[in-house]
Amino acid sequence: MGVSGSGKSTIADHLAKRLGWRYEDGDRFHPPANVAKMSAGHPLTDEDRWPWLKAIADEIDRLAASDERAVIACSALKRAYRDILVHGREDVRIVFLQGTQELIAQRLAARKGHFMPPGLLASQLRTLEPPGSDERPIKVSIDTPVEAIVDDIVSQLNLVSQ
Repeated sequence: MGVSGSGKSTIADHLAKRLGWRYEDGDRFHPPANVAKMSAGHPLTDEDRWPWLKAIADEIDRLAASDERAVIACSALKRAYRDILVHGREDVRIVFLQGTQELIAQRLAARKGHFMPPGLLASQLRTLEPPGSDERPIKVSIDTPVEAIVDDIVSQLNLVSQ
């Protein structure tokens, strides 16, 4: 989890490959109206987000029921959003990608072809509610190379890579 530009897709993809798990980008669960709204530079409301979050939560439940493992990249900026995704499950962990506004803004400015415009970063940072310790988050800094970030996550997960 983290704001746009924090590296969610890149880190999640590399983590999934390291663990031998499936990778899913939460953005693919957005209805077309949400993508159009963000593409036009308008932040989503909670009402826009509920169906999207529910679709991701349903995928998590489906994966668990079929004994599959996956890493899912999702902004999950508010506690209420994470509550929908995790809904009390002990087998779901949140990884919080933390970085400075300056670093993230630089990354967004360099990114091409993504529907989320850099102008929405300030809105996302205002919305962000960092996870509390009761959520058992794995917190990592995004100011190191991708493989070092993945190493840090794997270490905190206490998993043996496959």
